[in-house]
Amino acid sequence: MAAISADNHGLRLWTRYAVLVLIAIIFVFPLVFMVMSSLKPDQQLLSDTASLRAFLPVGDISFHNYTAAFERAPVGLFVMNSVIVTGITVLFSLLICSAAAFAFVFLNWKGRDLVLTLILATLIVPFETYAIPLLLIASKLPWIGFDGLTWGWLNSYRVQIIPFIADGLTIFLFVQYFKDLPGELIEAARVEGASWYQVYAKIVMPLAGPVLATAAILKFLVMYNQYLWPLMVVQEEGYRPVMVGLQYFFQLNVAWGEVMAYLSLITLPVLAFYLYLQKAFIASIASTGVKG
Repeated sequence: MAAISADNHGLRLWTRYAVLVLIAIIFVFPLVFMVMSSLKPDQQLLSDTASLRAFLPVGDISFHNYTAAFERAPVGLFVMNSVIVTGITVLFSLLICSAAAFAFVFLNWKGRDLVLTLILATLIVPFETYAIPLLLIASKLPWIGFDGLTWGWLNSYRVQIIPFIADGLTIFLFVQYFKDLPGELIEAARVEGASWYQVYAKIVMPLAGPVLATAAILKFLVMYNQYLWPLMVVQEEGYRPVMVGLQYFFQLNVAWGEVMAYLSLITLPVLAFYLYLQKAFIASIASTGVKG
């Protein structure tokens, strides 16, 4: 009986692995198609889409599309702009939204539930409904910089960063996670004389690795894929992100090989960020715990 049970367990394990590998292959196929297509001339790219050759490095393979992509548009500048905007936004979003969630969960103050309800209600409001009013406000706001006092935030990094630092979804994720933390830890720290800042910085945040990774990934994807807002507020090439830069490849004659090369290049930061946070997420899960 023990041998039969072990065989059944092994069969279930192999079946599970086979299903997971199949799902992984399905999700990897678009990336493989994108990379393989970026190495082929347009005529071959279009003809190969009708067969499995689209996923294989066969035919006239070269890096010509990549060099042509850099000649058509300042790809490096667009990637740098997106990395700067996304990185700063994610960093400040995690800091501010986690602090706000901490206040909603652990501090008692009048109107707390009402304010949280209003923040969560913003999740059902589409960005398109307030994009124009936000544009009008951003075009009139003052800013003190190296050039002194100036009016208007258009054509800058700040107009792409500041309006998106705080959002209801990120606050909601932190609130739900903080509610599940052991209340005994907070009470013990307060009894021992720890300030609320010390509780936040030294107890709550070190235990928040999983939600930090989740919120960072979601925020990164939203900010890196921004198109409508940068298209409205950025007219200078020096501040354009990668999604707006994609327009360069659909002007005049469309070269699909160059489009695939550009998409491959702008996908690299996303994959690098995801793999890094996946490793950090696993490490935080392994190290997070409450010792008795």
